[in-house]
Amino acid sequence: MLRRRRPLLRAAMVGGTAYAAGRHAANTQQREEDQQARIDALEQQQAMASAPPPPAPAAAQEPDLASKLTELKGLLDQGVLTQEEFTAAKQKLLAG
Repeated sequence: MLRRRRPLLRAAMVGGTAYAAGRHAANTQQREEDQQARIDALEQQQAMASAPPPPAPAAAQEPDLASKLTELKGLLDQGVLTQEEFTAAKQKLLAG
């Protein structure tokens, strides 16, 4: 008569090995996903760092307008421009 030798032990060993292999595969896949996410984030940071800066907003042009008005006032004070020429140039700057 043939007796089975410890069938529960054998089943536990096979099941335990399969469980460990499955966990290892899941952990490996999770590590790969995390690593890919970090790589994507770094590539995005590098792309943003190498991108040209956005164009200056319209508010940055105001100091340019102020400096032109100051230059016109200096020309008026020096006598290069008459009051009428100064007023016309100022209106032209403020309108455009």
